[in-house]
Amino acid sequence: MPVLLPLEQGVNFRDLGGYRTKDGHQIKANKVIRAASLGNLSPKDVNFLAEYGLRHDVDFRSSEEQENAPDKVPTGATYHFAPVFPEDETKSTAKDQRAKQFFTDPQAGFNNMLRAYHDIVLADSAKKAYRHFFDVLLENSDEGRSVLFHCSAGKDRTGMGAVYLLTALGVDEATIRRDYLASNKYLAPSQEKQLAKRQLPKTGQEIYLTNLRALGSVNDTYLETALHVMQREYGSLENYLHNELALTKSQVADLKKIYLDRV
Repeated sequence: MPVLLPLEQGVNFRDLGGYRTKDGHQIKANKVIRAASLGNLSPKDVNFLAEYGLRHDVDFRSSEEQENAPDKVPTGATYHFAPVFPEDETKSTAKDQRAKQFFTDPQAGFNNMLRAYHDIVLADSAKKAYRHFFDVLLENSDEGRSVLFHCSAGKDRTGMGAVYLLTALGVDEATIRRDYLASNKYLAPSQEKQLAKRQLPKTGQEIYLTNLRALGSVNDTYLETALHVMQREYGSLENYLHNELALTKSQVADLKKIYLDRV
């Protein structure tokens, strides 16, 4: 099964090797990694990733996120900037007028995430980013060489990237959903530490914390929102991959040759 990488400062770094497909194949280890930010990695972490075979780093974050916490990439790895959104829709910012609702409406964070997952399917920037992701994956044909893809927390933009890749490789829906929801397990300790450090106002404190937890986690309903939009607008997730992300049958076959054992 997939392995959580033992990094000092890296959160939610997971090798997707070990997942089995519906027809009995298995994703190779040391080929594809999903992750959160690379901005806080220690020198030891960077060296670990270099020795692990990291050759491509696909960054789904916005320009602002990238500037605030530039990726620390091993020497020899290629950096690919592929912003899913011009701005990070999965977080509230001080400039966002909706942020005021986070102190008064306990559903504000949850609803914000539903909007983000709606947009992650329909936005042209998202389609362009995920097509870029597949182009990088198709380049990574050498054995023992890894593609890493990430956003800030490694849960939403990265989570959908994993949904798309695992679907293309033929992994079953239940396993894909478990992989998506596993971010809650791996992010919870660091997020609770961050929440404990926040200086919170007395008024609306519990509502605000509820909303922050909604923003900082994944949820079945978030994923279902994206899948429903795909079903409604494009007929299915598979149609979305083929028609909106322009992933051809030949490219799917190539992905399976690169990332699966015994194909």
